[in-house]
Amino acid sequence: MKYSIDKNDMHPAYLQLYSQIKEDIVSLSYSYGSKLPSKRILAEEAGVSVITSERAYELLCDEGYIEARERKGFFVIFKPADGFANNANTMPIHAVKKTNRHHGHGEEFPFSVLAKSMRKVISERGEEIMKKSSNSGCHELRVEIKSYLARNRGIYAETDQIVIGSGAEYLYSLVVDLLGRDKIYAFEAPSYEKIEQVYGASNVRFEPLPLGADGIERAALEQTKADVLHITPYRSFPTGITATASKRHEYVHWSRNEKFIIEDDFESEFTVSRKPEETVFSLSAYDNVIYINTFSKTISPAMRMGYMVLPKRLVKEFEEKLGFSSCTVPTFEQFVLAELLSSGAFERHINRVRRSKRKSKGIKE
Repeated sequence: MKYSIDKNDMHPAYLQLYSQIKEDIVSLSYSYGSKLPSKRILAEEAGVSVITSERAYELLCDEGYIEARERKGFFVIFKPADGFANNANTMPIHAVKKTNRHHGHGEEFPFSVLAKSMRKVISERGEEIMKKSSNSGCHELRVEIKSYLARNRGIYAETDQIVIGSGAEYLYSLVVDLLGRDKIYAFEAPSYEKIEQVYGASNVRFEPLPLGADGIERAALEQTKADVLHITPYRSFPTGITATASKRHEYVHWSRNEKFIIEDDFESEFTVSRKPEETVFSLSAYDNVIYINTFSKTISPAMRMGYMVLPKRLVKEFEEKLGFSSCTVPTFEQFVLAELLSSGAFERHINRVRRSKRKSKGIKE
């Protein structure tokens, strides 16, 4: 395979190389179990340093596309298996370290930065903070979220696809109102308890699907009659399981026949990987993934604010069905968050926490 680096591309060389190799793996140019070129050969072929090729391989290892075998090299472990992953990892679910959905150590957003942003918003916005925002949320905040997602999550959306709401549970219920109560909703078992509680309170049929060590078990996913699949691919609560690359592609394949995926991306910003976790939203070509995230972990549980990114096909339907609903987040808080995003304070905090986590785990930069 011949790889090349575009010097005019805004992305660094190792990310360009990573993307090209990943594309070859997903398209099966490299089949399951095949050996990749050595770091040195790859570097010579692409005209980059060995360090650059090593970083590209490390990212692919982080995401579960390949694995390093001591003194043997790098091998492909991505296996679509007729569209469904067949991961060999059979670690029992009870062996996975449990996590806490909302609280962590050393992840607190600096209060001084938050206070400074609040004072700036009050000073510059004045009485504007007392006005009602548009029903989908302040335009300024949605613009900043749009830019943030493009920079950091590989999600490219229009502003009208983004809806602001007061936390994940509220957004879950909005999704039910949008997609309908005549559908069957499936979710991970075990999972964040409020997911099941919301579906129960919404009087919809739902189906818990058992988790394996790499995500929802293949057999359960093949057999479910669900129309909507609710997943938390990164560190699913309470098990801490992160879906492998193969499993994420499996979810996308499952949804190909007019089904929908709700991707709950809670806490993924704090991955120890050298790049943010890839999203199912960015992987899917079917325009059928609803992406949900909040700021309760990245800033504070007291900030009851989240957002969802709708597939383009659902924007008009959302406006027709739910466009009358007022935004449930105060305008002042939305302006504060927009300031944190536009100033770079939010991303600096995320990067600081990620560096600290990597250091604590002995992962080199």
